[in-house]
Amino acid sequence: MGELPAAVVWDEALLEYRFNADHPMNPVRLELTARLCEEFGLFSGSNVKRLETAIASDAVLGTVHSAEYIAAVKNAAEHGHSSQDHGLGTEDTPVFSEIHLGAARIVDGTVRCAQALLEGTAVRALNFAGGMHHAARSRAGGFCVYNDSAAAIALLLEQGTRRVVYIDVDAHHGDGTQDIFYDDPRVMTISIHQTGVALYPGTGFPNETGGPGAEGSAVNIALPETTGDAGWLRAFHAVIPQLVAAFEPEVIVSQHGCDSHREDPLSDLQLSVDAQRQSALDIAHLADEHCEGRWIATGGGGYAVHTVVPRSWTHLTGIIVGSPLSLKTAVPGSWRNYVRERHHVETPETMGDDAQLWWRSWELGYDPSDAVDRAVMQTRKEIFPLYGLDPWFD
Repeated sequence: MGELPAAVVWDEALLEYRFNADHPMNPVRLELTARLCEEFGLFSGSNVKRLETAIASDAVLGTVHSAEYIAAVKNAAEHGHSSQDHGLGTEDTPVFSEIHLGAARIVDGTVRCAQALLEGTAVRALNFAGGMHHAARSRAGGFCVYNDSAAAIALLLEQGTRRVVYIDVDAHHGDGTQDIFYDDPRVMTISIHQTGVALYPGTGFPNETGGPGAEGSAVNIALPETTGDAGWLRAFHAVIPQLVAAFEPEVIVSQHGCDSHREDPLSDLQLSVDAQRQSALDIAHLADEHCEGRWIATGGGGYAVHTVVPRSWTHLTGIIVGSPLSLKTAVPGSWRNYVRERHHVETPETMGDDAQLWWRSWELGYDPSDAVDRAVMQTRKEIFPLYGLDPWFD
């Protein structure tokens, strides 16, 4: 749908969010994604507005974070002080001098996406540097300091948006975003992730369904290890389209952590880039079907920083700007040479993984001996009746 105006956040200053040289959250993944997008001309289409970034104010951060927490982050930046109470200075989220400015800049990028939708200058918007979904109201965690998606959702709500669906496809549960909106019936948070039994942050079970007065607003699909493309897509389509239709959002905000990939060192879901691209297409379709196209997407996790993240998020960018790339598209030789010479890594020759994408529709039947089906049914039993849907047949 190339006629939809799109906004894309990219600013080299976003590379300053860097914990240390050995940390998995290496900003090279952002630089290589931007370079690959530029090779394909995705930032420069006639319907694409490029957004740069500033530093989000304390007032903006304060829409989703406590004043005490913001002060602790600034103290960590200025004086190097850890704060275990606030999750700062841990192995996952070490303190560094740019921790406040870098995290606040990411928030500004995603908030600018929301502003573009509110102003009508864009219908779709993307900040692939965003997606910091483990940041809770008063605590950092899992490489995340400030929650940019939550701040964007807060702005949408403040400016009169009645309902927002947040869809999180990262391999890890979107715990921070869920916690921030757990008692808010205007926001449905949907997270499809590897089960917390086997993966950080150890949350995101189907019985986490929303607080008092917001029952059914938190949706968790907790998948077993080695789920793979077919099981993951089956689970997505067995739960998410039905609930988006029932909730009737005005905007979809999505988090596209690509650490679900089979090459990712931090998770075990075993997906392909092909399936990750398909999930972005499916979310785009839901936005077109239910929100007149209004859709804000972010990045998230992803630690195969040379071979997976740039391809996955370049596909996401292409979909956002209305110029989706074929999975068979050749990765430009100039980009591959750059990665080889600069980082000594051989990268894939094509934009896909040559996966055979198929999945069995839920309507064909439920297999109680299948671990993915059991996970799906747990979620449907918890949530579907709250929306007048039948967990077995809808």
